[in-house]
Amino acid sequence: MASLYLIPVTLGQTAIERVLPPYNKEIILSIRHFIVEEVRTARRFLKQVDRDIDIDALTFYLMGKHADAALFSRYLEPLRKGESVGVISEAGCPAVADPGADVVAIAQREGLSVVPLVGPSSILLSVMASGFNGQSFAFHGYLPIDGSARAKRLKQLEARAIAEDQTQLFIETPYRNAKLFADICSACNPRIRLCVAAGLTTEQEFIRTLPIKEWKQRGLPDLGKIPAIFLIYK
Repeated sequence: MASLYLIPVTLGQTAIERVLPPYNKEIILSIRHFIVEEVRTARRFLKQVDRDIDIDALTFYLMGKHADAALFSRYLEPLRKGESVGVISEAGCPAVADPGADVVAIAQREGLSVVPLVGPSSILLSVMASGFNGQSFAFHGYLPIDGSARAKRLKQLEARAIAEDQTQLFIETPYRNAKLFADICSACNPRIRLCVAAGLTTEQEFIRTLPIKEWKQRGLPDLGKIPAIFLIYK
């Protein structure tokens, strides 16, 4: 049955066989149309899946931040005609904190088949490794860049972590990781616990949970070039 396949990719420089099941390769090699966040990295990923794949025989449709969302419905035309379509993000699972969700929403409205494939999610992996509440958690994406607005938001998330017994997750551009860490240490109660999970599934993997009071004493490793996710909990 023709379907919209949501195809996870690695979270960094990781052997594909370490994080993606062989079944994914079978599906990928059966698809000729791909909706992607960035064509160059999608092509590179497909070559990693199978070095002999005929890239020139494939069609790519752009869904990145500069893409025209009004065109997304057209990207599903092959699916409407009975050909499967794949969705590939820049990292991790499509449609989770990702523009792929807009494409999936169109498919769902039209009753088209949507099939998520198994793969790494930094959100779930970090919750698993944090020691925090895994039954109630919320991902907030990027926090405000403005210092005062960010401090206010952090206090709001801290309050939710306490009042709702809920793990709070958020991210930052790697080169701003140190600044976000400093802002967390400044805005949040020293007793609040903070987990920093960076470079998940890669050789650079770093996962540590400590009260903010201890983080202030130890400091943060240099994560200026490594994608990280931050979690706070009571």
